[in-house]
Amino acid sequence: MAFPSDLEIARGAKLKPIEEIAADMGLPPAVLEPYGRDVMKVDLEAAELLGDAPKAKYVLVSAITPTPLGEGKTTTTVGLGQGFKHLGKRATIAIRQPSMGPTLGIKGGAAGGGYAQVVPMELLNLHLTGDMHAVTAAHNLLATMVDNHLHQGNKLGLDIDSITWRRVIDLNDRALRNVVVGLGPKADGVTRQTGFDITAASEVMAALALTTGLADLRSRLARIVVGYTRSGEPVTAEQLDTAGAMTVLLREAIKPNLMQTLENTPVLVHCGPFGNIATGNSSVVADLIGIRCGDYLITEAGFGADMGAERFFNIKCRVSGQAPDAAVLVATVRALKAHSGKFRIVAGKPLPEDLLAENPDDVHAGAANLRKQIENIRLHGVSPVVAINAFPTDHPSEHAAIREVAESMGARVAVSTHFTDGGAGATELAEAVAEAADEPTEFRLLYPSAAPLREKINAIATKVYGADDVSYSPTARRQLDTYERNGFGDLPICVAKTHLSISSDPKLLGAPTGWTLPVREVRASVGAGFVYPICGDMRTMPGLGSSPAATRIDFDDDGEIVGLS
Repeated sequence: MAFPSDLEIARGAKLKPIEEIAADMGLPPAVLEPYGRDVMKVDLEAAELLGDAPKAKYVLVSAITPTPLGEGKTTTTVGLGQGFKHLGKRATIAIRQPSMGPTLGIKGGAAGGGYAQVVPMELLNLHLTGDMHAVTAAHNLLATMVDNHLHQGNKLGLDIDSITWRRVIDLNDRALRNVVVGLGPKADGVTRQTGFDITAASEVMAALALTTGLADLRSRLARIVVGYTRSGEPVTAEQLDTAGAMTVLLREAIKPNLMQTLENTPVLVHCGPFGNIATGNSSVVADLIGIRCGDYLITEAGFGADMGAERFFNIKCRVSGQAPDAAVLVATVRALKAHSGKFRIVAGKPLPEDLLAENPDDVHAGAANLRKQIENIRLHGVSPVVAINAFPTDHPSEHAAIREVAESMGARVAVSTHFTDGGAGATELAEAVAEAADEPTEFRLLYPSAAPLREKINAIATKVYGADDVSYSPTARRQLDTYERNGFGDLPICVAKTHLSISSDPKLLGAPTGWTLPVREVRASVGAGFVYPICGDMRTMPGLGSSPAATRIDFDDDGEIVGLS
């Protein structure tokens, strides 16, 4: 009998009334706003009302460097949360909201998978409570105000060639990467070249994810830089009198969304910042609420530990003031084999037969990446737990190889079968995480806020990525000098680079050494609160593949959605 699809499993879920999920978390009815039958918005007042509740152990889920195969971080996050329930512990999960671009494109949804899912998965993956659309509207309002300012005489002196604020949409559409606006008669606006990014790449999204409250959000939006004058002075959303209206458009989106897993573990779903040019983490406000709602708060960071976890530690935790108690590193047999460099893997195509054959030596050949990511967690004073996300095609000898590597590094390790067995399959992992979280920690940031921008970049490049040095283009050097002159030097760093390698070269697998990080450009997300050096070609508007998921999504004769994954 074939294993059921994620959608079939989700349809069979026995959901509790969402009011019961909230009550189990200790959330009072006064802070809850129903959104249909299965979702609630949680008012930010909840964090203050729960202030006297015991603080949960704070657990981050990260991974080795991802391959086209995927490592299953979200599924592991959900499975771990369910696993704690089998140990008699109360866990709350905090994850990002999926973007509809990937959902309708090649990646699929982000509700987890198998018997470790957030439900209803259709609702989670398609619109949810409209937060993505609110971010899109707030972002594009500022874009329209920029163009209107140009049309009305450009009192602030914006240099038309130095405008950095583009438009966004929550779809994959390569045709919008570069566009010309203002074509037609003079009444239709100033003609200039611009473009679209996906909503997840919006600085508004990043600001929403890092804010601590409504007043703080307005301050962040006010600081957004839309471009520069010819003399290099920044022009902000506040100068365009737009920050207030943007905040109003986000008044509901700032509230986290409460859902549940297949096993009725509570899930706070909030924000979805891009993992390449932003933090790739769910919101600070969701964590400030969830940290008072049980024994464990489990959250996930995008991509590998060199990216999502590093940003979680040095950007998100810097803002929230929270210190993690443990970190999970998800690893799979097939991904470590892929890091050996012996196999050619193409997303959407059948896996090479040799990859699936029993060969623990291939696991050892790709283990350098796992070792380095364990080091990256420890670099911040956090205890790592290696989670072997087990697949039916794995062999016991290959799990043993991963265990040998992890234990040689002094890390705890557990095999988890949450995909096929739900929370019951994650109890070994939950036990290992509980042990790690009970150990004393000395959480530390990688660099102080007052350090110069170049010093911060160098710390990430050499200590986290394993680079020998950093090189800067003349443009990048000028930009860094300008940012420090304009008072942006205290901001943390969010390096924009490939997620397919610890290095800046997607072709370099494992844990490359002897290379230099090339910084070709540096941009400032002043509103969100970070500076991002660009090290490679970063796509902020994905395209669709030859067979998008949208072609398979439809309704059946009973009016049920089909084809969603």
